[in-house]
Amino acid sequence: MTRIRDVVQQALATGYLTVEAENQLRHLLSSRYDLEDFNAFMTLQEAAMNGKVKQESRERRVKCEV
Repeated sequence: MTRIRDVVQQALATGYLTVEAENQLRHLLSSRYDLEDFNAFMTLQEAAMNGKVKQESRERRVKCEV
């Protein structure tokens, strides 16, 4: 079974969070998770805010608005 930290690790390694990975995170976050997964998710949030990880969903929105 995939864990939040696995999805986060992939996003941090590639610098990119796909729409599929975002949906997977939503699903995983709706169930029980441990502190390590929570911390991994917070690390991903910080990386996204600092521009270290780009989000496919945000890139799609920008293209639609232009």
